[in-house]
Amino acid sequence: VSDLWWIYSKPVPADGRELWTLFLQCSCITVVIGGLFYNWMFASLEYSWHLSVAMAVSFSLLLLLTLLLVHPARCVFSMIMPTLGTKQGRKLLFSTCIMIAVVNITPNIMGNIKTILQVIKCICKNSSDSLLNSTALLEKVSWEFGDAIQETIHSIYKPMNGHFRFSLLQNSSLIYQKMHLAGEKISREFLSVEVLVKDSIRVANRLAAGFFVLYLCFESTWYLKNYLTNLRFDNFYVTKKLERLAVDRRAAHLLVGSSKKLIRPTGLRLSWEEVVLCLVQAMLVTVALLLLLVVVAMDHFAFSVADTAVRKAAQFSAVPVTLSIKYKVSAGASCPALSGDPALCPFREVELLLGDFNRTYHHLLIFSSARCRISPPTPPNPSVLLVLGLLFCILYATVFLETFARRLCREIAASFFPGCEERRVLHLYRKLSRRHRRE
Repeated sequence: VSDLWWIYSKPVPADGRELWTLFLQCSCITVVIGGLFYNWMFASLEYSWHLSVAMAVSFSLLLLLTLLLVHPARCVFSMIMPTLGTKQGRKLLFSTCIMIAVVNITPNIMGNIKTILQVIKCICKNSSDSLLNSTALLEKVSWEFGDAIQETIHSIYKPMNGHFRFSLLQNSSLIYQKMHLAGEKISREFLSVEVLVKDSIRVANRLAAGFFVLYLCFESTWYLKNYLTNLRFDNFYVTKKLERLAVDRRAAHLLVGSSKKLIRPTGLRLSWEEVVLCLVQAMLVTVALLLLLVVVAMDHFAFSVADTAVRKAAQFSAVPVTLSIKYKVSAGASCPALSGDPALCPFREVELLLGDFNRTYHHLLIFSSARCRISPPTPPNPSVLLVLGLLFCILYATVFLETFARRLCREIAASFFPGCEERRVLHLYRKLSRRHRRE
């Protein structure tokens, strides 16, 4: 492995064997990166497969030529891998989490909201049907009641027309048509909003992902530029070269006295500044996690409401309505003028029963029906939650591994440019010597 890395980090291959070895190494790297790049574009960013294939092939060929011919580019590309464990890699993981939420959680929320709207539409339609049927019942009652009034005993008391004038909407299709048009309008507006939100988030995520990838390359390039030009940049590690230099010059005490300020790149010890940076980054990851948990909670809440609405709508019992009519007609006659002489008026007051109407009508108000087309509510996908949980575990891990990723970047740069590393080690040794003399 050390020999392969030595050939990979050399500026120019020494012979044909090293050239073929370097070519095979770069080819394997480009094949793996090209496959990951295709999967990222097709599955995560939702580009078409032919565009993803074309971009992946073009990117792989360009990467192969760059790695094979440009020595600093190999160093920058090698530093990109550990840089994924820094804040730039976390931004890419955040972008992936957002895309997973948009593709999987948001449509589920929209689908459950559609189910709730379908339940409301079904209840409105069936309740309107029941109300229209109740008006038909009232018309029937009015005509039967009018016929009963017409069938009085004495024709002299018979009214001219015993039927009631009841205004009834005979054409119920107009109501159905208006309800259907209103439902279709709501569905179209809801669908347009859903498509607009998904497209906007998809485009924003693509732009953000492209920016993060470019910034990731820029971060590695910026680190290499500072490493090559600034001897003080990220130069506070007790490396093996520094130890050998101190031993050769009989100044090993310099490293012992400065142990609190110097850190071994392979050790687990963190400086106070590194600990504070880790805590700040962990707080930012926690804020992002809380925002994502709000979206997940909305998904569960929408499913709970939709499931409750569907179950309660199916359990709606018909409401019985009873209409009772009791009607009694009687007529009386009296002789107030002849009341003084019983012979002339044999009866004081006479009551005649002309008609008796006593009937009961029953009707059912129905609010739900099995004929309604209601899509079942969709529960949250546990696999999506598992993937998001794993991604956030990786995010939290990168918070504490960021320091070690930067140390690995330094080791990579030192292996590619050993001459610059010797100058940096000598600069640090002189700095420690001056500090020791002042003390």
